[in-house]
Amino acid sequence: MEQPLLPFGPRLFLSPDEIFDQLNQANVHEFFEDRRLERKPANIHPRELSEYFSMWANTLPDGGLIAVGISDEGFVTGLSSLGQQRINTLEKTGIDFCPDAKYRKKLIPVSVSGHTDCLLLFRIQYSEDKVARCTSGNAYVRIGDSKRKLTSLEIRAMEVNKGQVDFEREQANLSYPSDFDAELIGQFTAGVIAKKGLQGKHTTEEILEQRHLGKRIGDKFTPNNACALLFARDPMAIFPGCKIRFLRFDGEQERTGDKFNAVRDEWVEGPVPRLIVETEKVLDSQLRVFSRMGPDSKFYTAPEYPKEAWYEAVINACVHRSYVLRNMSIAVKMFDDRLVIESPGGFPPFVTPENIYEAHHPTNPHVMDAMYYLDFVKAANEGTRRIRDTMVGMSLPKPEFQQKQFDVAMVRVTLHNNIKQRRVWVDREASEIIGASIMRGLSEDHKRAINFAAEHGSIGVSQLQRLTGMSWPTCKRMLKELAEKGILEHKVRPELDRDPKARYFLRR
Repeated sequence: MEQPLLPFGPRLFLSPDEIFDQLNQANVHEFFEDRRLERKPANIHPRELSEYFSMWANTLPDGGLIAVGISDEGFVTGLSSLGQQRINTLEKTGIDFCPDAKYRKKLIPVSVSGHTDCLLLFRIQYSEDKVARCTSGNAYVRIGDSKRKLTSLEIRAMEVNKGQVDFEREQANLSYPSDFDAELIGQFTAGVIAKKGLQGKHTTEEILEQRHLGKRIGDKFTPNNACALLFARDPMAIFPGCKIRFLRFDGEQERTGDKFNAVRDEWVEGPVPRLIVETEKVLDSQLRVFSRMGPDSKFYTAPEYPKEAWYEAVINACVHRSYVLRNMSIAVKMFDDRLVIESPGGFPPFVTPENIYEAHHPTNPHVMDAMYYLDFVKAANEGTRRIRDTMVGMSLPKPEFQQKQFDVAMVRVTLHNNIKQRRVWVDREASEIIGASIMRGLSEDHKRAINFAAEHGSIGVSQLQRLTGMSWPTCKRMLKELAEKGILEHKVRPELDRDPKARYFLRR
């Protein structure tokens, strides 16, 4: 009896087309059922088999393969027991039962129990222009590891999304290579060669075309929109909204008009990989690190939010946003109690706040594919779970995923910092000044005053009143106590006995 198919590490990076070209008698046991390949027993009925034709034709980014003649347990059984007429019927599955699917097929010779036999291998392409339905009228898609029948609403959503995919493949109106970032492209091609184990010499343009980022005609390479988003020096020439606006607000609300309360307003521009890197720098400079004294009288630090969570949320916004909405940009908004990332477009088809940790249906599959080779994403349907798990790991609330409908749909991810439960913490900068011995004698309100001074540069009596709700004399006394301890420095105008604008500054 043949041995079951076993996983083989290096072959995990082959594309469905490469598997179709390379699978043979010698290596058939090195391939197993995964996100690229379904195996089916020889006695499967063509009508049932056609559901997998529909499934692969509707599954981003590249469709998949079906190998007929392999049992569910993974044993190669071949097709000879069927007879030639039944084999012919199986070969016509697509024509007879799923005419919307585009596919190739071939017979692969194998040895079964010492006798010559064969497998029937189908390569089903992703259908870019329509939803592939079976003759029954049903359509299917692969979600996770399973085939799922689509509802009528999901079919409509997929038809809309196919317009997005066509858009991603459109030719970019930019000159190659002069309008493109050679350094980024070099990083990408090196990643493809390393992860796919490519041998021999491959030109940059060959690799870009292989990863669906443009077309070569003769010695000329024409980039598409996905290539422009990833590597153009100025993608805003095509997508004016390919940028991120960072806003930091004073307080917990976003106000408008003459009460607009943004204390920092900054735009980040460039191709998608550089957008992510530059936004990371901005957030790193703004997010606070807290310190808390442990039972051993030593200070322990923790960030306001786990970096893995907000960094992954920014990546997801850039990779999964709708670029059909060319003029709309991403917004990152920082409040005292939360961090909000808003991106244009709704959730991808089949994705909801309820199933977001399990569903995987990228809006821009070729952009996401390239980001995998640039080491920004794992392309393993685990990014949202990482956001959740790192937040929970720091005893913070789970992230909120919402779709908001304004003039157009927007996806909003909210991370809460639980600031009201952090009153026993102080800013790291302040902890270096306070010292462990003084820390033990401070109340929560003292620490709130120190935090405010560390974050905003200074604090006044009226501000401490608003923070604590205590009387003016009590707040005055608290600040005076902190000044006497050498934590704050009191600066007043000497000509006044009582200066209502007096400030207390954190000593350096």
